[in-house]
Amino acid sequence: MDRKVSELLNDQINKEFYSAYLYLDIANFYSDKGLDGFANWYEIQAREEQDHAMLIYQYLHNNNQKVTLEAIAKPDKAFSTLMDPLQVAYEHEQYVTALINTIYGAAQSANDFRTVQFLDWFVKEQGEEEKNSSDLITKMELFGSDAKALYMLNSELQARVYAAPSLTL
Repeated sequence: MDRKVSELLNDQINKEFYSAYLYLDIANFYSDKGLDGFANWYEIQAREEQDHAMLIYQYLHNNNQKVTLEAIAKPDKAFSTLMDPLQVAYEHEQYVTALINTIYGAAQSANDFRTVQFLDWFVKEQGEEEKNSSDLITKMELFGSDAKALYMLNSELQARVYAAPSLTL
C-alpha cells in the first residue's frame, strides 16, 4: 500500500473516533434538554462512527499496514439552541466527506484499486450521512418551534435502532 494512502487511512481512524465523541457530546446536549429521541439518534450515530473507525482499522491490518492510534480531541462546540447541534453535525459530515474524498483521490493516484474499492462504501455512506443531517435540519426548521411537533419528531428519532455496517472485509 502506498505510504501516503496508509497515513491518510490511519488519520481517518482518529477522525472517525472524534466524530463519535462529537455525536456523544450532541447526545449529551439533547439529553440535558429532555429530548431523549434526539439523544438516541446521536448515540446511534456515535456507534456508527466507531464502526467506521474499526472498519478502517481492520482494513489496514488486513493489508499488513501498521496502525498508529493518536489521542482523540475533545469536542469543542458550544450549543445554545436546539438547532445548533444539527448544523454542527451537518458541517462535520461535509468535512468527513472531504476527508474521504482526499483519501480516495490519493488511492486513485497510487493505482491502489483495492483501497479505491474499499472506499467506495465510505463514499456512498457519506452521501447518506449528509442527507440524514440535512433532513434533520429541515425537520427542525419545519417543526421545532411547535412543542407538539417537536414531541413527535423526538418520538420519531427515539425509534431509530442501531444496524451494523453493511461493509464486510
